[in-house]
Parts: sequence; structure tokens; C-alpha cells
Amino acid sequence: MIIANPIYDVVFKKMMENERVAKFFIGTLLEETIESVEVMPQEYTYKGEFEENDPKAIEIIEERIRKRFNIWVYRLDFIATIKTEAGELKKVLIEIQKAKNHIDLMRFRNYLAEQYKKEDKINDVRVILPITTIYILGYKLPDLEYPCIKVERKYKDMVNKKIVDSNNDFIEKLTHDSYIVQVERITDRYQTKLDKLLSIFEQQNFIDDKKITKEYKHTIDNEEVKLATSILYVSGSNPEERRKIEIEQEAWRTINAAFEDKEKELMDVIKESKKVLRDKEKALKDKDKTIEDKDKAIEEKDKLIEDLMQKLKNKI
Repeated sequence: MIIANPIYDVVFKKMMENERVAKFFIGTLLEETIESVEVMPQEYTYKGEFEENDPKAIEIIEERIRKRFNIWVYRLDFIATIKTEAGELKKVLIEIQKAKNHIDLMRFRNYLAEQYKKEDKINDVRVILPITTIYILGYKLPDLEYPCIKVERKYKDMVNKKIVDSNNDFIEKLTHDSYIVQVERITDRYQTKLDKLLSIFEQQNFIDDKKITKEYKHTIDNEEVKLATSILYVSGSNPEERRKIEIEQEAWRTINAAFEDKEKELMDVIKESKKVLRDKEKALKDKDKTIEDKDKAIEEKDKLIEDLMQKLKNKI
């Protein structure tokens, strides 16, 4: 089956708009039973100011990036109703942030800070929900070779040095668990439910140079995976959907070029700074050597005077 690459925002958004797929995605990562999901107002990568059918969309995006080097991270928020092992229902704010390239860490922190400041409404009642974050990265984190990582909290009794089994509403709303998916590290494993979810994001078996579409080679034995890949099939085969992907890809190409220019500029500054430091170090060494030579000459002169004075004393 030929499917669109879900690492692109327009494709991922289309897939996650399906409630069953969203529940499968969130529930599999959290290892929880998701009763329902509600999509919250979302932040999209490229904001307004042009119509999707505008033939100059790419040029407008490029011009915007050139004028202001400001990159938005794709974000999608859900309120998920989770059924606990005890049979109780609890609501959690699920924040999914996705970046195809290296992004300023502060943007992730700023988006998270926004969520901590917000109150949500459930049945017209204002509530503060616990937060769980999911980060989907289109690049590799150094020294972490794992495709899917959970960063979880533990309560620890510091007096008795023991892990506390229970949790507390106050603490849950001030701290959070995180899940990180590195799509570039996903292998061709297809055994567990998590493997099957991750297989959708595999970055291999591409059928075009732009890495927009790929061949999904696994034998599908999961209804949610079948649904997700069918949505991705439509995105990959629909010319209009493909065009949206190409617009996003062109925007990222421009962003990458801007990053490369900034990086080159920074490396040139570092290189020049190192040269200046080397020159200064050499000048200091030369100065130290000159001072050392002068000190040695003075010592030799003093020694000569001392020898002459001694000879003079001996003659007297």
C-alpha cells in the first residue's frame, strides 16, 4: 500500500482528526484505555494570511520566513477521558507537539507554559486538568537510540527512601509525564501494539525523492492501523493533498536554508574568535618570551658585574 508520510503536519492533522485513530495513538503510547477524545483549539504550523488555493502560497511563506526568522511548532491538543484500572474515569490534557527539524527548545517550553496557565471547561465547569505531553521528532536526539521513550515521575518518601505507590491531585496538576517518539529511529519491528503504531511513522521504503509517499509493507492485522493507513493512502494519492504537503515541504526547505545560513554565520564567528584568541595567545607568548629574554639578560649582566666585583676584591 502506498501512503503519505505522516511526519508532515498536513498529513498528521488529517489522520488525527479521526477520533478512532486519535484514541489508538494516545491510548497505545499512554498504555491506557481511552474512552473518548475531544480536540481542543489548535496551533498550526503556517498561520493564515494566504488561501490554500493561492498559487503564490510558497512564495508568501518564503517571504514571511525571510522577513522574520520565526518558526512555529505544530501542536495538537486533546482532552482525553481515561479509564483507570480501578474503573474510574479521569480527564487529562494531551498536548502533542511535532517538529520535523531541530527547533528552539524554548518554543516547546513556551507552549507548555501556556497550557499550565489555562483552565479548561468540562460541562461548563472550569477545571484544571493534569497534562501529558507527547513529542514527535523528525530528527534524532543524540545518545538516545530508542524510537519511543517515556519520561515518568515517581513519588519518593525522602525520609524512609521508599517509592510511594499513591498519587495526589495537587502534584499531578503541577508535574507531568512525557512521551518522545523519534521517527528516524523506528525500525521494521511489527510485533506489539506499539510496534504497529510506530510502523505508520517509519521513515523508509519511500517511492519518491521528496520522501512524501512511501510503501507500507507490513501485513495489517490491526483495525486501527488499517484505518490510519487508509487515511494516509488518500492523502498520498490525492493531488490536492499532495500539493499541500509540497507547500509545507518547501517552507521547511526555506527554514532549513535559513538555519544553515545562521549556523554558517555562527561557525564563521566562532572560527574568527578562535583565530583572534590564538593570535592573542601567540602575542602573549612572544611577550612572555621577550620578558624572559630580558630577565635572562639582566641576570647575566648582574652575574657579570658580580664576577667583576669579585675579581676586583681579589686583586685588592
